[in-house]
Amino acid sequence: MPIYSMTGYASGQSSLQSVLENPSSPTIRLGLEIRSVNSRFLDLTFKLPDELREFEPAMRELLSAQLKRGKVEVKASVVSSDSSGVSEPSAKLLQRLSSVEDNIRVWLPKATPLSISEVLRLSSPTTPAAAVLGAPLNELVKATLNDLLSARSKEGARLAVSMLERIAQLKALTTKVTPIVPQLVEQQRLKFLERWREALGLGQKEAGAGVSGSLSEAAQDRALTEAANFAIRIDVAEELTRLSSHLSEIEQLLSPKKTTESLGKRLDFLIQELHREANTLGSKSTSLELTRIGVDMKVLIEQLREQVQNIE
Repeated sequence: MPIYSMTGYASGQSSLQSVLENPSSPTIRLGLEIRSVNSRFLDLTFKLPDELREFEPAMRELLSAQLKRGKVEVKASVVSSDSSGVSEPSAKLLQRLSSVEDNIRVWLPKATPLSISEVLRLSSPTTPAAAVLGAPLNELVKATLNDLLSARSKEGARLAVSMLERIAQLKALTTKVTPIVPQLVEQQRLKFLERWREALGLGQKEAGAGVSGSLSEAAQDRALTEAANFAIRIDVAEELTRLSSHLSEIEQLLSPKKTTESLGKRLDFLIQELHREANTLGSKSTSLELTRIGVDMKVLIEQLREQVQNIE
């Protein structure tokens, strides 16, 4: 199943000359543009001329069947080959419009007079009936939607490659952490033993050799207790296990062979879990090296989060 980005653009045009009853009539062209950006839900916006308003429900149904998330703007137009120039109304047509306007004012004295733009619009060639526009518009929507899905699929593939690169870097950082923690525990144990020896030497000088045995035993117990508490405090085995598990699951979700509904929302949840584990790992850091690894992890996870925002 392809991975779709929510960002994409597609456009298309269709000529209606072949379906018009009068071959000598002006060529009518349908134009369609579809733009999409990321959004938590599917948000469809239509900008249609009056001639195409009645087709909005059918267009909405076609788009909703293929798109799951994203803010999508659909813009359509109907252009006549005669629209590039301004045709001069005939005297007969102007006389007819004047007569109609006079009749209307008999019943509606306050009616606004016709403007020049309204006269030109009324004298321009009429747009084909809705029955003629329906089938070509439906085919144009399908073709443009396929182009949009293709563009979103290509962008999604690029996002997946970029995300997998960052997943590999995160796995490498996780591997670096594993041997550091036992080293830190061993270093802290040696520090406790050194402190114990210093305390033992000081106690022997002040209290005499008679109490050295009891002081040695008490100091050793204290050192072992502190070492155990330190090991528990900096233990990140669970965090590393969960990090590895989340990273492996993200890799599986990004696999082309994996079929998953609501992929973007699922990835977003896993990125939040990665953030939480990385924050816990940083809070338990007792060395500069471990702190740097935690910061690098957070930077990579934030980059993943930004990319996931565009996954459908």
